[in-house]
Amino acid sequence: MTMLPLPFPAAEPPDRLTDPRDLLDGYLDYYRGALLRKLDGLSDERLRTAVLPSGWTPIQLFKHLTYVEIRWLRWGFAGEAVEHPWGDRGPGERSPGEPWHVAEDETFEELKEFFLDTVRRSKEIVAAAPLDAFSAPGPRYPNPDLPASLIWILFHLLQEYARHLGHLDAVRELLDHAAGE
Repeated sequence: MTMLPLPFPAAEPPDRLTDPRDLLDGYLDYYRGALLRKLDGLSDERLRTAVLPSGWTPIQLFKHLTYVEIRWLRWGFAGEAVEHPWGDRGPGERSPGEPWHVAEDETFEELKEFFLDTVRRSKEIVAAAPLDAFSAPGPRYPNPDLPASLIWILFHLLQEYARHLGHLDAVRELLDHAAGE
């Protein structure tokens, strides 16, 4: 079943916003939508073309950001059992320095649906907890004395999106001269 896309805003949250939850939610949704907008219009060939020396492709970055959400919110904060939390690293266990992986038979549309489902679950987790709540003990945080707070995790996600969208800006400009949003 294909679900309708989330209503991601095309503009940053208002500059007079003072509520931390609204500000974090607003910026995360803005960056989630910016990710989709920056990938929009790229052919499958260009989605799978590496133009930077590090060798990653736009579709690999897209899958990586999906798994970033899974690792930090589902597996990390909520302590949910996630079969392959490092699924952006390819089959098997995660190896340090291993490049992001997208199988040849994985389509952008399938990954987009997976991303949207992941974001929906992320938003449910965030909505159900106060910002000062700490992560549940689990595989990501096995020591209950060293949990991460939800507000820290959300700031971390925000910087992941901002950093990688900057990378994607450069890649998109190199691929087809599209710049900015």
